[in-house]
Amino acid sequence: MAQSTRSPATVRRWWPPSVNTELINQHLRFISEEAGQDAHVVLVIDQAGWHRSKRLAVPGNITLLPPYSPELNVIEKLWGFMRSHYLGNRAYRDYDHLFTTACEVCRLVDDSRIKSVCRVSWIERLH
Repeated sequence: MAQSTRSPATVRRWWPPSVNTELINQHLRFISEEAGQDAHVVLVIDQAGWHRSKRLAVPGNITLLPPYSPELNVIEKLWGFMRSHYLGNRAYRDYDHLFTTACEVCRLVDDSRIKSVCRVSWIERLH
């Protein structure tokens, strides 16, 4: 995974301050198109309302895993690491300060850290 060279201002243009079902539907269409019809994408979702909405439109080449499967959602380990090491127990002036700090932290986390923090035995058995 390459380090992001985008500035927080650039990222801000496509990172909304709030999420809803229509935005998730757009995101699922984007993922589907980027993967292509010959690929199948499996996504782990959480219990956010927009993930459980009756209006959620999941493309045919995407499978959503159950909303509560933390053992499959290894990215939660990474978010926990980032909160405990970089983002937690701090006061942010406003949304922009939090967003800028989060972008800086994302640039600090390199491939080896992601592999270390997110390692689970069942993924290694898939190879």
